[in-house]
Amino acid sequence: MAVEHRIVVAGCGGMANTWIDYAIAREDTEIVGLVDIKEEIAAAMAERKGLSCPVFTDIEQAVTATKANLVFDVTIPSSHHKVGITALELGCHVFSEKPLAESIQDCLDIVRHSEKNLRTHAVMQNRRYDPRIRAYRNLIAEGTIGQPGFISADFFIGAHFGGFRDAMQSPLLLDMAIHTFDQARFIMDANPVSVYCHEFNPPGSWYSGNAMAICIFEMSDGSVFNYRGSWCAEGAPTSWEASWRVTGEHGTAIWDGQGEPYAEVVAAGDQEGQFIRHVDRIPGKPVEMLHTFHQGCLDEMFASLAENRKPETDCSDNMYSMAMVLASLESAKSGSKVLIADWMNAALPI
Repeated sequence: MAVEHRIVVAGCGGMANTWIDYAIAREDTEIVGLVDIKEEIAAAMAERKGLSCPVFTDIEQAVTATKANLVFDVTIPSSHHKVGITALELGCHVFSEKPLAESIQDCLDIVRHSEKNLRTHAVMQNRRYDPRIRAYRNLIAEGTIGQPGFISADFFIGAHFGGFRDAMQSPLLLDMAIHTFDQARFIMDANPVSVYCHEFNPPGSWYSGNAMAICIFEMSDGSVFNYRGSWCAEGAPTSWEASWRVTGEHGTAIWDGQGEPYAEVVAAGDQEGQFIRHVDRIPGKPVEMLHTFHQGCLDEMFASLAENRKPETDCSDNMYSMAMVLASLESAKSGSKVLIADWMNAALPI
């Protein structure tokens, strides 16, 4: 098979391993350059992976020298805007680790450059590529519980990371909530309309900043999404995928993030006068996937290029997941509800 994708990998830290291994396994890709602010780290990665490509400390130089047409951006979040814009302007597609960028202005700028240059910029949202969440989404989309009106996600884990997260101002919202927020959008096939968020640091927390948050989102399908999360909750942890409940006209769909999803719906037949009505339990239908999580998301990114379409996690879509994070922070700071469209429009350049 001919090589179609000449890849420069920007950022040679831990996450790069998964991306590089995936590219090496494909017959239609070639890694033509590695970039890191420390050249010795890029050189060590090349040696470890058996790559003979050159190494660089500058993304523009790397793309120009190698004639790359695709950039894997696995740099730190604060570099995503610069790396993404530079690569897009040089004619490359970009596959990026989350988050899209660190501010809504930078997110919108990446979307603008992607559209202007007719190049794909896609974001890694690996939790979408779990067969169980796909089965859960299908269970709801098929109308099993009728029209949904409420969705909730509980995320309670006592995570003793140490290091930079312990010193962050908003460790839960900034470093983790993007996953759950993106999952909510995926499950409901809806975008955020507004958010009210209260974040705080509960007793016993080992974080300097606010490690707990409660958010109420109004969604574009008319439903309400309630997020309750904590990164300093000792005991009885939820799954890292969160614990989910969606209530609809005729029943409730449940997924605990670990087992298989199911729904309980009001049983057929006359139940007039029943205080609590009898329900039937309906399991979600299993979903088969060749690759899951990171590899599944990368499969979708490459498939979108082959099929000349936008990927599922294209920047123009993913900006709404990032908007949920950043608008939540804005709401927590102001103490008031944020209307997300107005807030995003205010961030556009005049």
